[in-house]
Amino acid sequence: MFIEQPSKWLRWIYPKAIWRMDPSDKAVYLTFDDGPIPQATPFILQILKEFDVKATFFMVGDNVRKYPELFQRIVDEGHQVGNHTFNHLGAFKHWNVTYIINTYLANELIHSHLFRPPHGWMRFSEYYWLHKYFKIVMWDVVTRDYSKWTTAEDVVENVKRYARNGSIITFHDSLKSIDKLRTALPETLTWLREQGYAFKTFE
Repeated sequence: MFIEQPSKWLRWIYPKAIWRMDPSDKAVYLTFDDGPIPQATPFILQILKEFDVKATFFMVGDNVRKYPELFQRIVDEGHQVGNHTFNHLGAFKHWNVTYIINTYLANELIHSHLFRPPHGWMRFSEYYWLHKYFKIVMWDVVTRDYSKWTTAEDVVENVKRYARNGSIITFHDSLKSIDKLRTALPETLTWLREQGYAFKTFE
């Protein structure tokens, strides 16, 4: 559960970050990290279109640079975009200034007020600086679609087990995830809709 749903102490580290939306609202917020890439993003967009669902894509700036047509398709189809740094930087492997500059470099292409740190971690000094300029969106449920130890059925089960009112649910449009999502994403959307959840994006 530590991985799928963050503990209270982790939420305490970044107090102004968003971990969950309104718990009284029967709605969930779908997010996709690490894209866009041609091997995964088009399929995800097609499924979202079939279900008439809008999501938020936290994108790597260098992928936006390489695949601008996919970025534009995401925007044109009414989805929300967020910043996930330019090079998917691990915050603890770089100087603060390098991390912050890399984030701003990505935003020259993405133009978003939303930011999610890769791996869900950053130094407090980086958080302190970035939260002044971005709405930092974390997660309430991680599907673990990226894990080689997780099956498509596990991904769906993680959503069923942990989703609740206001949940921010994290998937990935990546090579590690796409084979599972071909089954898990439509099954997950079907189940969430059957439970009466609305699908929303961030303000």
